[in-house]
Amino acid sequence: MAIELYASIYKEIFPFWNKISESERDFICKNSFLMTYPKGTNIHDGNECSGVILVRSGSLRLYIVSEEGKDITLYRLHKGDLCMLSASCVLNSITFDVIVDAEEDSECCVINGSAFSKTAERNPDIKIFALETAVDRFSDVMWVMQQILFMSMDRRLAIFLSDESTRTGSDTITLTHEQIARYIGSAREVVTRMLKYFANEGITEVSRKGIKILDKKRLRNLAL
Repeated sequence: MAIELYASIYKEIFPFWNKISESERDFICKNSFLMTYPKGTNIHDGNECSGVILVRSGSLRLYIVSEEGKDITLYRLHKGDLCMLSASCVLNSITFDVIVDAEEDSECCVINGSAFSKTAERNPDIKIFALETAVDRFSDVMWVMQQILFMSMDRRLAIFLSDESTRTGSDTITLTHEQIARYIGSAREVVTRMLKYFANEGITEVSRKGIKILDKKRLRNLAL
């Protein structure tokens, strides 16, 4: 991808872009790469600085894994979203391992973490942007933890189904029970039982095609 095209992309997403010098903009663009990740690919394993990732298409999942091997989804990234937690060399205060996988075939712009970090050290505006972006995502993480710790299972599932329907613009959620369990920090068996309850109540319908929302109003009421 030409440097000019990277520059046009970054100009739209980075508020600091016009505040740094032309040589620094060129440096960031020259250290950028267009990467294609097939579904299921591990992009960041938490043990290295993979860089700053901008999703151009597809979807990524960020999660943490316990010592027992149980994983909890922190949040998901879609087209236009930016991942800073994969760049530990930029945010030295990140002391826990975040894992990033492609949950769909995805195309991303990746800025070399070391290059981004060097530029940030010379430009407070970049450092502030990186920290603010990370803080915004930590708000998402805290929301996940609040759901797991304090919300009933039916409410958590109702929130997820409502949000997913809004995001995709479809009344049918084409995710497996196992995937949903990972996203909401539960077990597949629990999700299956709760979906059966929703189906018995006429709120959803479960089939091989996915989970179809039949009664949006009742689902929203459960999510409140």
